Amino acid sequence: MRFPPSQFIPLCLLLSLTCCSKSKEQTSSGSNRKAQVVPVVVATAEQREAPVELRAIGNVRAKATVAVKPRVTGQIAKVYFEEGQDVKEGDVLVKIDPAPFEVVLAQAKARLTQATIQAEIAKKQALRYTGLVQSGGVSREEVDNLKSAADAALSNTEAAAAAVREAELELSYCTVLSPITGRAGRRAIDAGNVVKEDETDLVVINQLQPVEVLFSVPEQYFGDIQKYMKQEKLKVSITPSGSASRKITGVLTFLDNAIKAATGTLEMKATMDNQDLALWPGQYGEVSLTLTTQPNAILIPAPAVQTGQEGQYVFVVKEDETVELRSIELDRTIGALAVIRKGLQKGEVVVIDGQLRLTPGVKVETKPPVGISQSAAKTDNQLSQATETTP
Repeated sequence: MRFPPSQFIPLCLLLSLTCCSKSKEQTSSGSNRKAQVVPVVVATAEQREAPVELRAIGNVRAKATVAVKPRVTGQIAKVYFEEGQDVKEGDVLVKIDPAPFEVVLAQAKARLTQATIQAEIAKKQALRYTGLVQSGGVSREEVDNLKSAADAALSNTEAAAAAVREAELELSYCTVLSPITGRAGRRAIDAGNVVKEDETDLVVINQLQPVEVLFSVPEQYFGDIQKYMKQEKLKVSITPSGSASRKITGVLTFLDNAIKAATGTLEMKATMDNQDLALWPGQYGEVSLTLTTQPNAILIPAPAVQTGQEGQYVFVVKEDETVELRSIELDRTIGALAVIRKGLQKGEVVVIDGQLRLTPGVKVETKPPVGISQSAAKTDNQLSQATETTP
């Protein structure tokens, strides 16, 4: 179909105006994209000492655990403790009816008195007859027999005295004392119950101050642990489950004398004072064993570190407020902080929130850290504590 010349010219002008209009819109849109400013949260890389740590899961254990058992068989007369009560070494826990043991003691004392009298009589008789040997009033054989009888009577006295001491000891066992200072657990008996010697559990007492934390690390770190143990006592901290903001410190006090072949791990034990009873036997937590401190480490908040196809990277904010994608080498993390081995310098500003909207060269509007800074601040405080001298 052909258009007449009079219609063709206006149609060309219309198409030309339309194309120009679209070109201006595209140019304007591209210009807006280039001028778009992305709000981000940033933090500054710091250079300072950082602890070199080994991490593990630890289990809290009482320093001492004693299952208290009776040392005599008898009926419970009175219970002096409550479940969950703090007790001291030597406190009275249970009283067993002493009446049967008092009777036994009285009988033993009576036998001792009788044996003592008999021994005295035998001794005097032997002495009297010894003086008659020279006059021929008695034979040497009779005197020897009397001396033997006196010695036997003396032995009976010693046996009777031992029986008295045994009866006194068993009577003392009727009063059951706490063998350690700690906290009483569930009460297993009540007044009126009959308990058997060395069989019935009366109560379990756990020593809670101090406590021990058991944990294991891979055998590959054994050499480093030995190396730094020779220099000073190694600090150990534990963050109990459910208490992420709580960090309790102590010292390494035990290395097992063998590496477990089945797991390839070395078991260790730390001792914590536990003055505020924040740790409880059976509790689990994250353990950090501080080997030494690294000077001049570069630290940034851990959320700044991103992972791509070519490895780990961060977005660095340049002086013109545009961002640069920078490849880095991550050494390790300490709580909410990351230790950078390579790729960053002290004072450089990195993006810690808002990375999903960024591409290299994009202009950004920086904001101070708010949410992430809180957790980083906690870690920073813990970091300061970890770099202090171990007591």
